[in-house]
Amino acid sequence: LDLLHREQTLISFLWPAQNQSMLDALAAKGVTAIAMDSIPRISRAQKLDALSSMANIAGYRAVVEAAQHFGRFFTGQITAAGKVPPAKVLVIGAGVAGLAAIGAAKSMGAIVRAFDTRPEVKEQVESLDGEFLLLDFEEDGSGTGGYAKVMSEEFIAAEMALFAEQAKEVDIIITTALIPGKPAPELITAEMVESMQPGSVIVDLAAEQGGNCKLTEPGKVVVKHGVTLIGYTDLPSRLAAQSSQLYGTNLRHLLTDMCPGKDGELVVDFEDEVVRGATVVKDGEITWPPPAPKVAAKPPLPPPAQPPPQQQAKPGVLGPLMTLAVGALALIGLGLVAPASFMAHFTVFVLACFVGYMVIWNVTAALHTPLMSVTNAISSIIIIGALLQISADSTWITLLAGITVLITSINIFGGFAVTRRMLNMFRK
Repeated sequence: LDLLHREQTLISFLWPAQNQSMLDALAAKGVTAIAMDSIPRISRAQKLDALSSMANIAGYRAVVEAAQHFGRFFTGQITAAGKVPPAKVLVIGAGVAGLAAIGAAKSMGAIVRAFDTRPEVKEQVESLDGEFLLLDFEEDGSGTGGYAKVMSEEFIAAEMALFAEQAKEVDIIITTALIPGKPAPELITAEMVESMQPGSVIVDLAAEQGGNCKLTEPGKVVVKHGVTLIGYTDLPSRLAAQSSQLYGTNLRHLLTDMCPGKDGELVVDFEDEVVRGATVVKDGEITWPPPAPKVAAKPPLPPPAQPPPQQQAKPGVLGPLMTLAVGALALIGLGLVAPASFMAHFTVFVLACFVGYMVIWNVTAALHTPLMSVTNAISSIIIIGALLQISADSTWITLLAGITVLITSINIFGGFAVTRRMLNMFRK
């Protein structure tokens, strides 16, 4: 800080919420300071989000460190020497680092469970084939900028009970929980560490901010109660080449956006919400915290156009009357020439058609198929007539009766089978 002077621009990780004294010193020097850890988490700023880039690397590296100190397979194996169970990994916090840890652990064959106070990350965890642990507690933990918020005491008590239960079962715990501007929440107590199996591992990615585990020592690897606690604060630096490449890309995109004239002259434009959000000191004045990023309101959808009302033509009375008159005349004419036995059977046939039509018409459309199946089976009562004729003297009558029995048998059994299958679809 002593080497800085007015009209200089400092771009770095600054953590302004935890370093008020440094902000005062930078303001006194009259420099402009841009914090890469304060880039707003909006869609347009994703290419500048160095915090997510480093978190991604830290989550991956956390699994590598855990595997090194775990001393056993991650994946389950069945060998001639016996069965090796897969490692069980619990990831607390499903942000960028947590999702990277889930993906890395799952790719190594472990059984991965994850917990987060934000319910919207459930699908992201499950997309990586992880198991999302749910609490029987209705409270949304979504905060601003994609981070979690401070939860109620009742919710904290419920999640602590969940962690205590999981600590007895899992082999590896990776914690990534952070709340912007506040110390890391303590999620793993000393009693939970003591309840874990000997040889288990805890990787605390929040060690630099105080740690999510009570027994974590920042920057060190210690063994307590037979459990290895990894408190490295430089996990991205342990993949230096990859970290440098991603961080350099983030810086290049930021400088490109801040040099609209492409002449190397930085323009700190407070009209740009990304630059405004990342600038913590400008020309000797502290400008942190920034205003909340503006979220464009979705324009209301226009009301759907109402189709012009159509005037339905009233059905005429003449048509049905003419049909009825023609039908009546046809029946009368048929009755004059047909024998009495035919007319009796024909009358039953017409009444059956009428009753069947009215029954089907007044039944819900979804039940038409089973109803038709039942009536189809019932109509096969003609099998009785076929059985009576099967012992007739004529060979042709016997043959026709046998064919009738076969067809009606299929009709009966098929009708009831279709009906039963259809009705099963309506059972809960």
